[in-house]
Amino acid sequence: MLREIAATRYLAALRSGGSLPGIVEADDLGTYVVKFTGSAQGRKALVAEVIVGELGRRLGLRVPELVFAHFDPAVAAHEPHQEVRDLLDASAGLNLGMDHLPGAVDFTPGALEIGPLEAGRIVWLDALTANVDRTVHSPNLMVWPSLGVAPKKLWLIDHGAALVFHHRWESAAASVEKVYDFRDHALGGYGPDTAAADAELAPQVTRALLDEVVALVPDAWLRDEPGFAGPEELRAAYAAQLTARAAVSAIWLPRDFPSAAELSAAHARRAERTRAGRPPWLRHVPDLHGRPEAERDWSPLLGPGGNPER
Repeated sequence: MLREIAATRYLAALRSGGSLPGIVEADDLGTYVVKFTGSAQGRKALVAEVIVGELGRRLGLRVPELVFAHFDPAVAAHEPHQEVRDLLDASAGLNLGMDHLPGAVDFTPGALEIGPLEAGRIVWLDALTANVDRTVHSPNLMVWPSLGVAPKKLWLIDHGAALVFHHRWESAAASVEKVYDFRDHALGGYGPDTAAADAELAPQVTRALLDEVVALVPDAWLRDEPGFAGPEELRAAYAAQLTARAAVSAIWLPRDFPSAAELSAAHARRAERTRAGRPPWLRHVPDLHGRPEAERDWSPLLGPGGNPER
């Protein structure tokens, strides 16, 4: 089971995402980022966080520790914003916490060296679990530690948008072999070796492993799903879906990623569209380096080899 903690102090809301998670201190003296059951994404986002995060951990990927966080809205009585207060008031009880990595920074391409196999493993997990929210525009990756002499490492966060099949269980079986478009994946510029990752990881995704992972999801987040008799039947459906998908990985395995030139051209086109949509007086406002937007250097988004200044 995941550890359980109780929030003792509410520090701040994180407004960078639509789910408005919060940073809390807990009774174990730790600090956690908590995702709340009262958010607009609902409890299925928390189910996806548990299943994908814990599956990734068992496959050897770095995911901050997940905990079950008991939350009493009274500890956040000082929160001044009404929309946040409404969210917290609707989230009394059990929520999901993630270890807060002190000093961690958002991943930006070029921030650290990432080998093709590590990139391939992450892309493979995202493809298996239909995680469509790890793109160059929304990487959902952290670098930690970011300072000091310890080696910088890549950490995976925010898997609430994965497992898209569980929003339409009636068509889930038809999505077992579905191929998703990962050309804009955050690590596409690192030459992901998805074939090697598949050979390593696919045999590990067994029904026994998936049963172990889905057993971590609380009954309260699995109740009242239309078409299922109860939490145990729904757990079995999650495990069966992912077992079947892992077995046909040769069909959906992402293999083709844009070249550095293609990525650069795509970003240039996007910049030109943005520029064209601005009023004339704003079209030539330079960036911090004195270049108009259409002339900016997008190469840091391309990964190793894409930046001529590396």
